[in-house]
Amino acid sequence: MKFTRAFGAICAFPTIAAFAPSVAFNRHSITAIYIGNDPNVQFGGNTWKPDSETMGSTDTGDFFPEDYEPGVDFTEGMAGSQSQGGHDGPQLPGMENLGDDAVMMGGIEAASDVPEGTEFVPSSVPDKEIQMNVASSSKGTELPLEVPPVCMTFEDFYVGFSKESHPSFRVTPTTGRMDRRGGELTELSVFCEPQGRSGTFVGDLVILLPEDNSKICYKITATCF
Repeated sequence: MKFTRAFGAICAFPTIAAFAPSVAFNRHSITAIYIGNDPNVQFGGNTWKPDSETMGSTDTGDFFPEDYEPGVDFTEGMAGSQSQGGHDGPQLPGMENLGDDAVMMGGIEAASDVPEGTEFVPSSVPDKEIQMNVASSSKGTELPLEVPPVCMTFEDFYVGFSKESHPSFRVTPTTGRMDRRGGELTELSVFCEPQGRSGTFVGDLVILLPEDNSKICYKITATCF
């Protein structure tokens, strides 16, 4: 029995020894570094500085052209090489006087007169109705009228009263060009000249926009007393 126990202890010893740390594993290695004692190592940053008297900015070249002038204005040379010598036009043979004999074309001119045969037919429902009072004994009364533009582009217009309107009404100007929508108002002057007559006079003012195929109508009623 004792022999069996001793034999078992001998067999178990190599297994236990396998988990024991080795002597080499527990050995420590220490190395000391003395940087501060090395004379080749500098502390506190680089003390080198450029010589401002002999060195310039590193953003520019290290040479200048022979005709370099430090006082040249920044606008010098903006017009390119073609502008040298005091010439304004291109320096091509046969084109030295380009533009001197050019034909200037003007823009589209507005019509100055109402085309013959134009009819001012009012709408069944006017865009606005206006009342005015006029003294029969006076020379007449002027009614300033501001018309807001209604088209997306500039439009020529013709203005006049319908045939059924009372002859005491007239308007100036009779032609013009209306601004785009949101632009300046078109100013008209409506006159009523009763010439001593009294009563209620009615006139239909029609503004024709032929290019837009539209019109603006005002019904004006004048009470002459």
